[in-house]
Amino acid sequence: MIVLHPELISGSIKNLKMLKQVQHDSEKITMYHKLEDFINDWAYESEATLKIFNNLTDKSLTTNVAENIRTAGRLAWHITTSIGEMAHRTGLKFKTVTENSPRPTMVKDIIDAYKEASDNMISEIKEYWNDDTLLEEDDMYGDKWAKGKTLGVLITHQIHHRAQLTVVMRLLGLQVPGVYGPSKEEWAQFGMTVQD
Repeated sequence: MIVLHPELISGSIKNLKMLKQVQHDSEKITMYHKLEDFINDWAYESEATLKIFNNLTDKSLTTNVAENIRTAGRLAWHITTSIGEMAHRTGLKFKTVTENSPRPTMVKDIIDAYKEASDNMISEIKEYWNDDTLLEEDDMYGDKWAKGKTLGVLITHQIHHRAQLTVVMRLLGLQVPGVYGPSKEEWAQFGMTVQD
């Protein structure tokens, strides 16, 4: 899935083609109809993200693995700042960091910012939204999305960049924890043959 940022949306033909791709791709995203379903999914996914962030090192945040590949710090910060960037487009106003906030050089600071954004978002959703709110539409990147769809995009966007982050972590020689099943190292800890 491709999610365009505001600075990418301009009048150029290339960006209009990208925008059409985003609109097409967003049609495939899960739409939440029950707030409780999103809250439960977010609880699992945010814990998985923190599990991965906890395996980063301060040094890994700024180490380039190759040209044109984001650093682990850039990916982790993008995951963190995207919570507010997307959710604020739905009218939520919780406290969070932005893409323009200085990128931390310490893992602890990214984890703290992620937890704050995640907790604040969930608190505000619980306070102001209900199942009917999920049907309300907002302007999202040049298209109209129901809030329930935006929540689906928020989760899949996080999963997408978290997957990129685990590849960068492997290239940096860091251990990657399992999220939807055991990682290579966890297979070995279980005394089982490591899966290819």
